[in-house]
Amino acid sequence: MSKTIVIDPITRIEGHAKISLFLDEQGEVSDARFHVVEYRGFEKFCEGRPFTEMAGITARICGICPVSHLLAAAKTGDKILAVQIPPAAVKLRRLMNLAQLTQSHALSFFHLSSPDFLLGWDSDPAKRNIFGLIAANPDLARAGIRLRQFGQTIIELLGARKIHAAWTVPGGVRSPLTPEGRAWIIERLPESFETINLALDLFKNLLDNFQTEVENFGKFPSLFMGLVSPTGEWEHYDGHLRFTDSEGNIVADHLSEDNYQDFIGESVENWSYLKFPYYKPLGYPEGMYRVGPLARINICSGFGTEAADRELQELRDRAGGVPTSSFYYHYARLVEILGCLERIARLMEDPDLLSPRVRAVGGVNNLNAIGVSEAPRGTLFHHYQVDDNGLIEKVNLIIATGNNNLAMNKTITQIAKHYIHGSEITEGMLNRVEAGIRCYDPCLSCSTHAAGQMPLHIQLVSFDGTILQEVYRD
Repeated sequence: MSKTIVIDPITRIEGHAKISLFLDEQGEVSDARFHVVEYRGFEKFCEGRPFTEMAGITARICGICPVSHLLAAAKTGDKILAVQIPPAAVKLRRLMNLAQLTQSHALSFFHLSSPDFLLGWDSDPAKRNIFGLIAANPDLARAGIRLRQFGQTIIELLGARKIHAAWTVPGGVRSPLTPEGRAWIIERLPESFETINLALDLFKNLLDNFQTEVENFGKFPSLFMGLVSPTGEWEHYDGHLRFTDSEGNIVADHLSEDNYQDFIGESVENWSYLKFPYYKPLGYPEGMYRVGPLARINICSGFGTEAADRELQELRDRAGGVPTSSFYYHYARLVEILGCLERIARLMEDPDLLSPRVRAVGGVNNLNAIGVSEAPRGTLFHHYQVDDNGLIEKVNLIIATGNNNLAMNKTITQIAKHYIHGSEITEGMLNRVEAGIRCYDPCLSCSTHAAGQMPLHIQLVSFDGTILQEVYRD
């Protein structure tokens, strides 16, 4: 007979998910599944729209990741127009994406994950949230809020809105940065550097206490994928695609998004609406790969900025080489924020940011185009097919969270096998499963494109199919 336990408060993931844990005859976990139960329909209702509207439309996929979709859609539109956008537009788009990475990573670390680190995995769930963090460490909570505000305000200074700023367009951007906006960014940079250095010191001091989590929160061999610069440095907007393995070896390099269907396959399962991308040469599911902060720091030679390169080397030293535990996603996010701030500071010295030449104009010259960019959660692909009038005939979106789908399923299986023995789900176990998912900072609304509530639902299923227990977070 099934048993239901309702646990509050709301879980700290973005989207609607369900987890099933399957037990063998001895009561040990044999498998786990991370179901995304929201229906995916966004690509279908884009059909028939002008491609010039796609940046504004696809930004509405998500309120957390609108900049990521703005950039990927605009880059796809650039290719349909077959134009080379002005240098100022490239730099301004880069600035907006650096701000997006900063604000999103700050949200993930300070708001969603640090309550586990600072308040405890088994602490009262009613207090294990941003409000509990504010009560326990108000200075840290305020610093995290201010760091996120810094990134969001840069987005607003460029696009006039913090969310869904219809600023990037095919051919470039609508307007440059103003001198007043540049002055504000320069004024706030020192505080932002202070906050990220505080967060890095805090996490590194706590890391020795989390070795069980390091070993069990998604530590396994996999491929890693992302963009790198022509020289192999960390990249977030342009460059080429690279795959590496868990030993740091380059598996494939100098890949173009234009040929993504040659090396990325997309599988489906009947228990989830989220697709399962994989590396085609290895097949499904052996071609599992990871994207996002951990992948980006693993595939690159370095950041090309002094402080981030120093922190990256320390991260690798602490991991004993290539960090393969998904728990290190948190560490990688902090290092990326530092690198983003350094690059923002560097851009502030570039006069092109104030140039009025920010857009190239053209007509429909290509009927098929693929754009790629690095979202906070990983590599994002937009693929459009249009007719001679520029109306969308077909859309395929490979979302960063989808790229991590196989790895997320493997992670919760590993966590469940370590913590679950028997038919009882404790609050601490539930939170550890959630925390394993939060390593990836998934954006499930992005990946499945549906509106609704955001609970987590876990089922414990015996070997004969009987539901032993159900746990909800409403």
